[in-house]
Amino acid sequence: MQVLNDIAAYLINSFAGLFFWAVILRFLLQLARADFYNPLSQGLVRLTNPLLKPLRRFIPGMFGLDLAALVLAMLIKAATLFLLLLLDHKTTYGIYLLIWPAIYILVTILNIYYVAIFASIITSFVAQGSYHPFVVLTQQIAEPIMAPCRKLLPPMGGLDFSPMIVLAGLYVVRILLSALAANFGLMPGSLLGLTILSPRGL
Repeated sequence: MQVLNDIAAYLINSFAGLFFWAVILRFLLQLARADFYNPLSQGLVRLTNPLLKPLRRFIPGMFGLDLAALVLAMLIKAATLFLLLLLDHKTTYGIYLLIWPAIYILVTILNIYYVAIFASIITSFVAQGSYHPFVVLTQQIAEPIMAPCRKLLPPMGGLDFSPMIVLAGLYVVRILLSALAANFGLMPGSLLGLTILSPRGL
């Protein structure tokens, strides 16, 4: 029986996790006003539209934010946690069903920005001027948080130091999220990994 539960937990985590990441990526791409006709963007649209489009009828966007995508991501993570707890025969859910998904979303966005900035740095050296769909999207995702820093710290001597400043800021946010997670009884894991937080004491 435990083997079946482990298999079910793995499948739930895998498929729900992939769809969750697709929804968050779509949220960030819309926030960055990324190229809608990019093949990767089109793939995310086709994957997320079946659930996202009906939700948008009730949850409109605001200030350029796709609130329906955030709500959908919250629902996916809350449902995932609920099912995993059921498989583990635990009946105490409490505030975890709200707090854990919210912190997980913030950490996932943080990780995506980390990857996008590092990818932009690497491609600027090895594939400068590349129009590969992945390269273009990573640059477009990173640009909204890079642009304000570039205004304060323009390139000096042909070197752009803004990525280091932004990465340092993201690291500070990472520390704050770890402290916030601990305050709510969540055990911080590796914030750069796929398994970010796990409930403690349930």
